[in-house]
Amino acid sequence: QVQLTDSGGDSVQTGGSLRLSCGVSGYIGRRFCMAWFRQAPGKEREEVARIDISDKTTYAASVQGRFTISRANAENALYLQMNDLKPEDTAVYYCAALEYLGYCPRTPDVWGKGTQVTVSS
Repeated sequence: QVQLTDSGGDSVQTGGSLRLSCGVSGYIGRRFCMAWFRQAPGKEREEVARIDISDKTTYAASVQGRFTISRANAENALYLQMNDLKPEDTAVYYCAALEYLGYCPRTPDVWGKGTQVTVSS
């Protein structure tokens, strides 16, 4: 069973940087696209970035140019480098795995428990 352990959330000031990490286990024999989602108070969960099995990346318009998603297969890890953080980036961030079915599906199969990012002005 695939398990995700996300970490790295913290409180920072506007313009600061954070790097979120996600440990991945239990995926032997299966291939996954990976993604980061976030959910701010009173808002729906939204996809921030995803990386497919060919390491092609896509980003939400609100984070394009500031966030970078990457994966280190040898370390069984996924990362989200977040630069130039803004108060509107405040949210709980979730690592997510999407099993590759010949394509990357829209809806994740597995979620991490989330890590809090707070950006103060």
